[in-house]
Amino acid sequence: MTGLPSGITDTATLARPLACGWSPYAIPPAPLCADGAPLGVRPVLALAGITLAFGGVAALSGIDLEVAPGEIRAIIGPNGAGKSSLINVICGVYRPARGHVRIGNSAFAHVPTQRLARLGVARTFQNLALFRGMSVLDNVVVGNAAGVRSSFLEQIAGIGRARGEDAAIRARAAEVIQFLHLTAVIHRPVATLPYGLQKRVELARALVARPRLLLLDEPMAGMTPADKQDMARFIRAARDDLGTAVVLIEHDVGVVMGLSDRVAVLDYGRKIADGTPAEVRRDQTVIDAYLGVAHADDPADAAVLTDA
Repeated sequence: MTGLPSGITDTATLARPLACGWSPYAIPPAPLCADGAPLGVRPVLALAGITLAFGGVAALSGIDLEVAPGEIRAIIGPNGAGKSSLINVICGVYRPARGHVRIGNSAFAHVPTQRLARLGVARTFQNLALFRGMSVLDNVVVGNAAGVRSSFLEQIAGIGRARGEDAAIRARAAEVIQFLHLTAVIHRPVATLPYGLQKRVELARALVARPRLLLLDEPMAGMTPADKQDMARFIRAARDDLGTAVVLIEHDVGVVMGLSDRVAVLDYGRKIADGTPAEVRRDQTVIDAYLGVAHADDPADAAVLTDA
């Protein structure tokens, strides 16, 4: 049948409903820790004493943070609080002066960026980082590049392992596209899509590699309220249906409080609060740290934080 991605043989596959308990692609069995315990019983991510400075200016000071399996963990704070710096430490873009990052059962003083995908980590960025001239499908396929096992020559010639891998990767990408309700635009160039759908394509590209930990750096920046609701729903579905733990940086405090299981609050590179949304909402230190930012940038933030 024409018009379908390689590896998809009928429209029923793309139209299959997301029934309760059905996952659009199987999650690999959880690996075991060195002591034989299932990895899932330990934090997916643990930060210990993370300290980072630029030219003598402290960006992060002694940050401790854990993310449980299947948890949506938000990190909030005013501009310049160190939120993106923390994500960049987790991804290995920055090397902390002190502290270590534990991903699953592996601890690092400096996370090897080239190993992120194999460690089960994926991320999105504040600004769109898509290939605008490529289709939705091809953009999502790129997200599974770390899963390719065929040689460069096999890929160039389209022979051997490359042929079967390409079909499997495209089929997997199509499943994630369906999961995020993007099937109708699967062959459209990304540049022709509205901004909200482009952000959803970026989420699909991150999810196609089946990450155990998904890092979202302001995934709703610049979105309309309706697009934010859709994105929040899909982030929750990634956790509920795919078992993905999520670290979320987001300035829309209302969205954060409604979506997250736990919230950590940074201010001037220090963690000033950590707890459930209800606990953080009532924390006077958090209210004090946000009032100035709320008046300057978004009056709604103060109302959300002080609404007990």
